Amino acid sequence: MINSRRIAALLAIGLLLAGCVSGPQATHETAPTQSATDAEATRETAVVEPAAEQSPAATTARRTKPDIRRLSIAMVGDMMLGTDYPENRLPDDDGAAFLSHVAPILSAADIAIGNLEGVLVDGGTPAKDCQNPAACYLFRSPTRYAQHYVDAGFDVLSLANNHARDFGEEGRSATMHTLDQYGILHSGREGDFASLSVHRLSVAVLAFAVTQESNLLHDYEKAAATIAEFAGSHDIVIVSFHGGAEGRDVLHVPFGEEEYYGEPRGDVVRFARLAVDAGADLVFGHGPHVVRAMELYKDRLIAYSLGNFATYYGISVSGLKGVAPILEAELNYQGRFIEGRIHSTVQVRPGGPRLDPTQKALQVIRDLSAADLTDSGLIFTDDGRLLNGQ
Repeated sequence: MINSRRIAALLAIGLLLAGCVSGPQATHETAPTQSATDAEATRETAVVEPAAEQSPAATTARRTKPDIRRLSIAMVGDMMLGTDYPENRLPDDDGAAFLSHVAPILSAADIAIGNLEGVLVDGGTPAKDCQNPAACYLFRSPTRYAQHYVDAGFDVLSLANNHARDFGEEGRSATMHTLDQYGILHSGREGDFASLSVHRLSVAVLAFAVTQESNLLHDYEKAAATIAEFAGSHDIVIVSFHGGAEGRDVLHVPFGEEEYYGEPRGDVVRFARLAVDAGADLVFGHGPHVVRAMELYKDRLIAYSLGNFATYYGISVSGLKGVAPILEAELNYQGRFIEGRIHSTVQVRPGGPRLDPTQKALQVIRDLSAADLTDSGLIFTDDGRLLNGQ
């Protein structure tokens, strides 16, 4: 049953956005009830179209409270396993082992989510003008590389980022088609959201970015309305965003609008907290290529950047750019954060991410959270556990 917080969120958003254009509403209904012992999640991609408004009471009447206590989610930041454009920069083993050291952690979670940089396309012409091939940041991985994400345990990939359009909207369409064929859900293009059912919980994954023809992070009113719509039809709403400036000098959250080479990159704190106010239960970001702070906001976990997680040649992993976490979070059936864990990883080329015994990602995130936030509401233990300190 939708709790009072979700109803309040819907009513608050309605009052806040009176007179604004309403966000899209999912056309699918809740998936049929499953046994809590089902090993596999029921997956679907939500096709979003404008639909008739339903009252919170009507929505509540057709839903039943699930009988599971916890849902585990594993999240990572940017991934690009190798590119064959403008020249062949693919791993010697064709990427087969690139995620092997972290796959057990990702596969153990009920849901694993990451951000896919570049496209999964065999051939094709880039949409961007690459005047200097030596400094060309266009990423194209073979379609067969989708199997590597399947083998690692990923359930949903975000296509809400600038490199998802390296080969134009046609390239993103081709990537979506490839992921569909391999059974991986996706979100990113405007109106494209993922919906799945796990242990009787209906879960929505919504990805936002500042890139054109994507679900826009910096259209705050529309983003809030969209999140509220999904909060009204799903038990759990997870929001991913690609925003903020880039580089080792943007570790700290600025609490304001960011830019990178003149491009608006959004106010990530405003967006993340607005998302929770609208009904999101878990919010995590990527894009700066370094990690950022984490906080609990209204009992919901927000991670402002998870950094570079698995990026082969073409993206720098020097210093802190090669340090990232696998963020694991456990939520109760109402979406409240119970506990989590930061699995620190590091990239040492030519290999993929490996668990880091020095726990560098944990240390940096803990320090940034203390420095940037008056009270993050989180307790970071030395062994990587993340506890609710509120």
